[in-house]
Amino acid sequence: MAKTNTVFVSFALKDIKHRDRLLEQLKTQQSTFSFVDMPVKQSWEPDWKKDCRAVVEGCDGVIALVTHHLLRADGQQWELRCGYDSRLPVLLLQGDSEKLPGKLPEVGEREVEAWEWDTISSFLKRL
Repeated sequence: MAKTNTVFVSFALKDIKHRDRLLEQLKTQQSTFSFVDMPVKQSWEPDWKKDCRAVVEGCDGVIALVTHHLLRADGQQWELRCGYDSRLPVLLLQGDSEKLPGKLPEVGEREVEAWEWDTISSFLKRL
């Protein structure tokens, strides 16, 4: 049986429409990957953080939808931290056309890529 790669999708709760759009795009492109996320974010709960870390560590990579909402999205920040701590490949995609703040938590100097299928496809092929 062929291995199915699993990708964690990280997003701020206020950006759930972007997550839905990404999943629809991946479905349309007939991706052979499995995608998981943590739609209920309770970053103040130690059990949630533990569960989140376990889910992220079980994945082959992370796609993060980055918008200005990341500034206040403690849950998404934790998801990204888990991905980095696990040394997973992380693709930071700009979730909307709004200009991003100069400094975002958990992004630092990392490049936020434009949301284009070629960028996503290239990332998935590297996993």
